[in-house]
Amino acid sequence: MTLLGQDAPSQLERGLLSSLRSLLVLGKLMTEGADEQQILELAVTAAPSLARCSVVSVELAWGRRRVAGLEAQLALVGATGGLVELPTMGWAWAYPLSSIAGHLGHLVIGASTEPSPEEQFLLRSLAQQAGGALANQRLHAQEQATAAELSTLNERLRGTVGALQHSMNIHTRLTAVAVSGEGSEGIARAVHELTGLQVAIEDRYGNLQAWAGPNRPDPYPKDSPARRERLICRAKRAVRPIRDGARILALAHPQGDTLGAIVLVDPTASASEQALMALEHGATILAMELARVRSLAESELRLRRDLVDELLNGTDEESGLARAMALGYDLQRPHRVVVIEGRGRTRDNDTFFQAVRRAARDEPAGTLLAARGAEVVLLADREPDWESLRRSVMRELGGGRARMGVGECCERVNEFPRSYRQAKLALRLPATAEWDDRSIRFDDLGVYRLLVGIEDLSEVERFVQRWLGDLLAYDEQRGSELVRTLSQYLARGGNYELTAESLIVHRNTLKYRLQRIRQIGGLDLSDPDTCFNLQLATRAWSTLRVLRSR
Repeated sequence: MTLLGQDAPSQLERGLLSSLRSLLVLGKLMTEGADEQQILELAVTAAPSLARCSVVSVELAWGRRRVAGLEAQLALVGATGGLVELPTMGWAWAYPLSSIAGHLGHLVIGASTEPSPEEQFLLRSLAQQAGGALANQRLHAQEQATAAELSTLNERLRGTVGALQHSMNIHTRLTAVAVSGEGSEGIARAVHELTGLQVAIEDRYGNLQAWAGPNRPDPYPKDSPARRERLICRAKRAVRPIRDGARILALAHPQGDTLGAIVLVDPTASASEQALMALEHGATILAMELARVRSLAESELRLRRDLVDELLNGTDEESGLARAMALGYDLQRPHRVVVIEGRGRTRDNDTFFQAVRRAARDEPAGTLLAARGAEVVLLADREPDWESLRRSVMRELGGGRARMGVGECCERVNEFPRSYRQAKLALRLPATAEWDDRSIRFDDLGVYRLLVGIEDLSEVERFVQRWLGDLLAYDEQRGSELVRTLSQYLARGGNYELTAESLIVHRNTLKYRLQRIRQIGGLDLSDPDTCFNLQLATRAWSTLRVLRSR
């Protein structure tokens, strides 16, 4: 090598300068967009052009497979590099792949003879360039990964912010409805505006309470009681709103007590997550609204029940009118006391009370009513079709039984106890007379009404004993049913077929009983006067049984 300042470089110097220029170009290629594999391939390819050698291995610190037996030697030479021994090579050197980021591995070069110092300088420079390029590439990859992760996080954040904003909009809109007191109608409109879907609000039994959106169905479809109960049970078990055919339903059930439901009509199954969120928020606000309404209704019902109890037990007119006025109720209209008794699929008294309340509202018959044990007492301020009212109660129950007694009309407050006694008598008589379930007005009881109105019943009892005494004594001693048989026979005008059917006995059995009645009572059942007195006696006997059971 010539000294600096000499006139003409030697051939060796020219070769070295050429190699250095090649290294510069190679370094640029390594740092401009090359990945790890390309950097290593460039280093492996360039090494033989810089010296009479070959690349034995590129040993990277992050897990590249090492040549057998080389690992321990590389650990000894460390980050400075150094001479290593390879069985097939006369000379081998581990050049460090280093950068400002630290030690990255080794470029292991092998040759039959030791390269010249100039060649070793070029190989060391190659290793340095490869190490720097690898460090840059790893840093660039890390930056790209970080940027991608940040981009993903930003997208998620935007989605979260959007969802929170939408949730806040839903909450704000529905809270405004609750605060303004718009009720179920306002909740339905708000959910419709938020989702763009038809919205229905139903009570616990599936009756439509509010609707928002076009094409309101008329009549509104209603499930059978059994299917409705199954649907409610399924919705209670679910965490989120449930799909029921073309509908999505969410319950309004504060403290576990189902008060109603809010429904999205979604026949194309296109409801978004935001729509479901609006439905859930709507169900929460509806639960609060229904709980508030129920609380007010229960308070009013308690006040009305107290008024009913006071009127039935007897109160002075001034006190009764004052309490009714406080409730906004006109007590100076004519009223009848109605007593209803029955049961649906279950013996739940509250369910029966609510069924009577809805039926009395729909007929209409009145709004002042109270539960008394298994009975419901209604103070009717109108004159509906009483049998239609009874059937309406049964429809509200979804089946079952119902009987109804209606007292006489009362014009004054002090007449309510009398009408109440009459209604109870009208309710009890069908059971003793073995009539079918029906609604009975005390006004229509005929002879029964006359018998009930008698102050001194001793004369009635003597009349019963005169005509039925022997038969009653026989029934008591033998456990027979001769008086009951006679009552049914006379009530059906002496028709054998109808009487046997009502008693559920064979025709021959009925003939035998009638023969025993003639013998024991000494009665001629073909005599019209005798039959009249016997029929009057059997009805008096039924009336006495009712009066004694009070």
